[in-house]
Amino acid sequence: MSKNQEAAEEHRNTQALLAVLDAADQIPSATRLRARSYELLSLVPGSIVVDAGCGAGRAVAELAERGVHAVGVDPDTSMLTAARERWPAAEFREAGAQDLPFADASVRGYRADKVFHVLQEPERAVAEARRVLCPGGRIVLAGQDWDTIMIDSDDAALTRTIVHARADLLGTPRAGRQYRSLLLDGGFDDVTVEAHTSVFTDPAMLPLLTRLAEPACTSGAVSRDQADEWL
Repeated sequence: MSKNQEAAEEHRNTQALLAVLDAADQIPSATRLRARSYELLSLVPGSIVVDAGCGAGRAVAELAERGVHAVGVDPDTSMLTAARERWPAAEFREAGAQDLPFADASVRGYRADKVFHVLQEPERAVAEARRVLCPGGRIVLAGQDWDTIMIDSDDAALTRTIVHARADLLGTPRAGRQYRSLLLDGGFDDVTVEAHTSVFTDPAMLPLLTRLAEPACTSGAVSRDQADEWL
């Protein structure tokens, strides 16, 4: 495959992922969950708030509307390009959650949504968050536990195989259930946990099922025929 072909394929993959994320973001329960994450940050007007793994930047723009200096950080240049196109007035920086471009104790709020499950060493990201947060600063982690995705299917056994096989390809698929331990072990105190259930019934979310089945098929956990029949 030539470099041009690789670039075109990467662009298609990014656009496909953005389409899924956009569809999910527009669901009322997702909008409420984002608003709840901002509330939990206890925003202080004019203070710096970092959104780690900001993706296409929606949360950065929404945080800025609430009067803080929001900065989006992401290692994916394709995502940052999309973010800058969508929110030209917002600030974005290229960096990973384990190496933030901020001085010690310079940030008032830290938010990471749908990020920790892709990290191999989430404890390093927690340590980095603690480094940049000032005394009294707040951290909010949000995301799904990939082992507990529930899908209404006639074939329960195959569904479990696909869900678990997809989860096993991620860095820390069960990070969602580990947030409290990660934060306490990382030196944070007054840690609370909230559980929210999002229900997807819109056909726009059907590509999410493909994003579960295709990696499970590629890994050999299920056959091509099984994946196609399930979809």
